[in-house]
Amino acid sequence: MSIYEDLIMDHYRNPRNYGVLISADKSIEVNNPLCGDKLKMEIQETNGVIENIRFSGEGCAISIASASLLTEYAKGKKIKKILDFNRDDMLGLLKIKLTPARIKCALLGWEGLMNLVRN
Repeated sequence: MSIYEDLIMDHYRNPRNYGVLISADKSIEVNNPLCGDKLKMEIQETNGVIENIRFSGEGCAISIASASLLTEYAKGKKIKKILDFNRDDMLGLLKIKLTPARIKCALLGWEGLMNLVRN
C-alpha cells in the first residue's frame, strides 16, 4: 500500500470529527444511491466561520475518508473560503487517483457541505 492509501485507510478506520453535533446550526443528509453511502453533515457557525463540524453515517472507505478529511479542512475556516473550495480541491485532499465510479463517493461529503454553506 502507498502512503496515500494508508492515509485513506487511517481516516476510514479512525474518522476525524465523526459523530453528532448537539448544537448544530445547520445539518443535511446526503446519499449515493448507486452504492448505498449515506452521510449526515452538521455545522456550527459563528460570524461566518465554521466553529465546529461533524459527520455521521455509513459508507465505503472513500466516502468516509473523504468526509473525515473534509471536516479537518473545513473546521475553523470562513464560509467564504469553503465556498471557493471546489470539487478538484476535494479530490486533491485524497491524493489518490479514483475511478469514475468512486468520484461520486469521494464527493458525497463535499456536496453536502456545499449545500449547507450555500443555504
